[in-house]
Amino acid sequence: MALIRHGNAPPGYGGDSPGFKIDDCKTQRNLDERGRGEARALGEAFRGHGVPVDRVLSSPWCRCLDTAHLMAVGPVEISWALVPDRDPGNPVRLRELKEMVAAWRGPGTLVLVTHAFTVRALLGFLPIQGETVVLKPGAASPAGGDLVGLIAAPEGSR
Repeated sequence: MALIRHGNAPPGYGGDSPGFKIDDCKTQRNLDERGRGEARALGEAFRGHGVPVDRVLSSPWCRCLDTAHLMAVGPVEISWALVPDRDPGNPVRLRELKEMVAAWRGPGTLVLVTHAFTVRALLGFLPIQGETVVLKPGAASPAGGDLVGLIAAPEGSR
C-alpha cells in the first residue's frame, strides 16, 4: 500500500487561505511545476518497477487530485477519509482510514494520495511533499498497517 503526500504545492507548510472553496481550485494551494513533475515521475516509477495498482483514492483537495491524476496509474476516486479531521477529539475520518488500510488485501497496490497532517495522525510523522509511505496492512497495528519504508520524492522532478 502506498500513502503519498501530494506533490510540491507552495508555500510549503500551511494550509489553504481562510476563504478557500473545495470546489474551486483557484482558491487552494496547487501543485507548481515541480509538484506536477513529481506526480508524473511517481507514476513512471510505479510503471517502471512493475507495481500493479488496483485502486487509487485521493483527498478531494485539488493538489491531491492533480497528483493522483498526473501519476496516471488508474482511475481516481475521492475519499474524505484522506482529509485530516478538524476535531482531533472525534477522529471519524482517521478511524475510517485505519479501517481502509487494515482491510486492504489487493492483489495489487492501494494508492492513497493525501496530506501531511493525515499521515501524522495515522503514523506520527510529517512526510515531505511528494514522499511515499509504504505500509503493510494489518488489523493488529494501531495504524491499520505497519510502516515498511519511505520513498523520497522522485529526484528527476527537482
